[in-house]
Amino acid sequence: MNIRNTKTPLLDTVDRPEDIRKLKPSELQQLADELRTDMIDAVSQTGGHLGAGLGVVELTVALHYLFDTPRDRLIWDVGHQAYPHKILTGRRGLMRTLRQGGGLSGFTKRSESEYDPFGAAHTSTSISAALGMQVASTLNNDPKRVVAVIGDGSMSAGMAYEAMNNAGAMKGRLIVILNDNDMSIAPPVGAMSAYLSRLLSSRPYRSMRHLAFDIAEKFPDTVSKGVHKVESYARGLVTGGGTLFEELGFYYIGPIDGHNLEHLLPVLQNVRDAEDDGPVLVHVVTKKGHGYAPAEAAPDKLHAVAKFDVVTGAQSKPKANASSYTSVFADALVAEAAVDEKIVAITAAMPSGTGLDKFQERFPDRFFDVGIAEQHGVTFAAGMACEGLKPFAAIYSTFLQRAYDQVMHDVALQSLPVRFAIDRAGLVGADGATHAGAFDVAYLGCLPNMVLMAAGDELELMHMVATCAAIDDCPSAVRYPRGEGVGLKRPAKGEVLPIGKGRILAEGTKIAILNFGTRLAECRKAVAELNAKGLSTTLADARFAKPLDAELIEQLARHHEVLITIEEGSVGGFGALVLHHLADAGLLDHGLKIRTMTLPDLFQDHESPVKQYDEAGLNATHIVFKAMQSLGIAQPALAEPRIRL
Repeated sequence: MNIRNTKTPLLDTVDRPEDIRKLKPSELQQLADELRTDMIDAVSQTGGHLGAGLGVVELTVALHYLFDTPRDRLIWDVGHQAYPHKILTGRRGLMRTLRQGGGLSGFTKRSESEYDPFGAAHTSTSISAALGMQVASTLNNDPKRVVAVIGDGSMSAGMAYEAMNNAGAMKGRLIVILNDNDMSIAPPVGAMSAYLSRLLSSRPYRSMRHLAFDIAEKFPDTVSKGVHKVESYARGLVTGGGTLFEELGFYYIGPIDGHNLEHLLPVLQNVRDAEDDGPVLVHVVTKKGHGYAPAEAAPDKLHAVAKFDVVTGAQSKPKANASSYTSVFADALVAEAAVDEKIVAITAAMPSGTGLDKFQERFPDRFFDVGIAEQHGVTFAAGMACEGLKPFAAIYSTFLQRAYDQVMHDVALQSLPVRFAIDRAGLVGADGATHAGAFDVAYLGCLPNMVLMAAGDELELMHMVATCAAIDDCPSAVRYPRGEGVGLKRPAKGEVLPIGKGRILAEGTKIAILNFGTRLAECRKAVAELNAKGLSTTLADARFAKPLDAELIEQLARHHEVLITIEEGSVGGFGALVLHHLADAGLLDHGLKIRTMTLPDLFQDHESPVKQYDEAGLNATHIVFKAMQSLGIAQPALAEPRIRL
């Protein structure tokens, strides 16, 4: 069947959730089928996160049908699964702009829609946010229902349990939907389970339950507690689980088939209409990629895709001109581990995203995926380092932010040799501000005992992996971006660099450009253009932000009129460290013109990486402009970058 030609007559009548509520229950499955079709077609044209959204189509329809959104708050954890939600909440006509410049975000976003009460792109935040909203509605005397939808993967993070523990103790009216797409939809999630879930969520059962508890409270504590425990464990036996959630203070219902509206609707309606206090967890079992054969057959259920052919599922990925930095890191680490059995690799639920699936294949006993638990992963690595292992923690820059306290207290403070491989450093294109690696130089550069490097190209990345492996008395980190290298020939193994030493790549007399990271290719272009204009220019690659190459920096400052630092990081990073050193050395006292070029001091929205860097003013044209402007040379003004917030 050619999905692009499939009509969606029922979906065409729906612009907002209130339109869904006009439908008959018997029409909702048709709406779900058309919604799934429309989402597949939209994502095929834009790329994005597909599998998770396919798995929650029926659940999305049911929630908007039964709850009074946007007055009732519906919070999607992460946002990967929120595409059906976007289509049903007035954004269907914009879905072909998804993750494109000026278009819809790939995640929920408060500024985008009143139906997105909380912006989410990192995991495990939904329950905390929902509890805050529920408490606020009580204090504001503005009663509303608050629903958090969280996936089983997100439940591996400690924050989710912190929130549940707090919610259970507060006894507020909170509804949590556990979207479990790791459990198989089998007979235990069939008719009997659905019947029991309807029974246990029904008002008569809950009324009798409260009556029994009220009577039990008249007896001594031992009897009262015994009644509660017996009821809880008895329900656990007949429903197949939930004891952990009960211990956290939640009333557990499930598991139920998340693709069967006849099962979903009565349970969610009972939960919606319950008048008693206390948080509820509804365990819904779904399948990632459900309803689309190519997704169901794919190992990753087409979690994240490029543009693709709807009929076959074949993705149209552009042919790479060079190896990605992620792949180069993985190859370099495997090469180091082949000669050093102490090297181990750790990732937080991103084995393929960090390239560590290659390491896992080669050294399965030395590979550890800790799940979505960056905090635990960092301290886990610290414990390994205490015992003489050489842990490499490969974590995206934006995700390492979640473990900053552990980096500081458990690693840096103890000067433990944990090696941080910081992927996705810099701007990341379609994932936008939430996933941009803008801040790691600033938040790591301020820590004592830290060696901090940034690769200028893929060969440098190999050398820096080797250097990290050789550092055994303090923590170290190497940052590198998403995307391809420049195509340099690579050796079998990297070389250990002298700590805190940069390199001169081109010598000049008037302007000095000091690069940190993979803007190096743009710096080379800028140097060529400046030299062509008769402005003799030096190009240096710092390699290290900590420790700084003081000798190199002072040499550049003393022998040039202009010194420009370049980095793909935030204000407060490499340039700030250089300025601090020059100020202390008294080299700003005699007329040196120094400029720092960083990412802008704001959150940049999603766009293609090339356009993002153009908007940020970090391409060769901008470097040339900055150098000539510093010398007072008149030149045509550059167009103001169009940066959306």
